[in-house]
Amino acid sequence: VVLMYFLAALIVITVFALAASRSRFVPKGLQNLVETIVEFVRNDIALAIIGPDGRAWTPFLATLFCFILVSNLFGVIPFLQFPIMSRSGLPIFMAILVWIIFNVVGIRAQGLRGYFKNMLFPPGVPWLVYILLTPVEFISTIIVRPFTLALRLTANMIAGHLILTIFFLGTAYLVAQPLTIVWGGLSLGLSVFLVALELLVATLQAYIFTILTAVYIGGALHPEH
Repeated sequence: VVLMYFLAALIVITVFALAASRSRFVPKGLQNLVETIVEFVRNDIALAIIGPDGRAWTPFLATLFCFILVSNLFGVIPFLQFPIMSRSGLPIFMAILVWIIFNVVGIRAQGLRGYFKNMLFPPGVPWLVYILLTPVEFISTIIVRPFTLALRLTANMIAGHLILTIFFLGTAYLVAQPLTIVWGGLSLGLSVFLVALELLVATLQAYIFTILTAVYIGGALHPEH
């Protein structure tokens, strides 16, 4: 699994390096693919969520999106067939990294006192509500947020890979029995459909992790939103 971590990172670095080394004014091929991904992250995630300040965060968010996507796609690549984000270690590390980043960004933008004041005591709320709201905000932002960010990614990749494993093992068993070979064909067709669904889930989970990261950074930079 650790070797696959390095392989995923190497793939992302190599693809971006090759695209940059062969750049043309009118992009095509690999450059076009990379520029499409970067523009998607910049326009639909960074700028849409963070605002004008999001342009500076595009490299980080694009790298995060691509690394998670490649890591998830390993689950449907022959001979690899393991989504490495289903191991909790790396998602937890990335979630903690995001947690450190948005807290540091918030403190730098608002000051230590202003950051925690805006987080724990949102303006326009009746003071009696703070009795309940303040501890909830502290627990959700400071304690729970990194765990939910990591758990969401890990659990979805575990579930998808487990379902694929069960269906393909079931297909192999049904095909091996003369009386159930027809059902084995139906199970194989459903398994192929689940592979396509897993590709969608792999992309969606990379998008969700990245967009939540942008939401947390945007909230730290602009507490009024």
